[in-house]
Amino acid sequence: MTQSVSFRITRTAEDVAQMLNALSQRLVKLEQRLESLELQMRQQRSEAETMPAEERQRLDDVDQLLLDCQELLNSTELCSDAVSDPVGMSAQSSLTESDHEAAAA
Repeated sequence: MTQSVSFRITRTAEDVAQMLNALSQRLVKLEQRLESLELQMRQQRSEAETMPAEERQRLDDVDQLLLDCQELLNSTELCSDAVSDPVGMSAQSSLTESDHEAAAA
């Protein structure tokens, strides 16, 4: 009986040691990955900070042009919806009148 309990304790201790070893290795890999990501982030920030003011201004201008174009497209869609809506409503009302006439007959 003592031997089986001792064996179980030893086996459990070995399992715990293996688990700790595996967790330690995973932790090391995660720390390395985190360091790598932090390094990439620092490099991207430094690149953004070293971007010439002229290039940054050009990018801002492009952003503004894109916003203006999108606003223009949205306003054009609203106008075309307003113009096509009454036509659609009159076609729909004539269609419902035809349905009523067919139902009455």
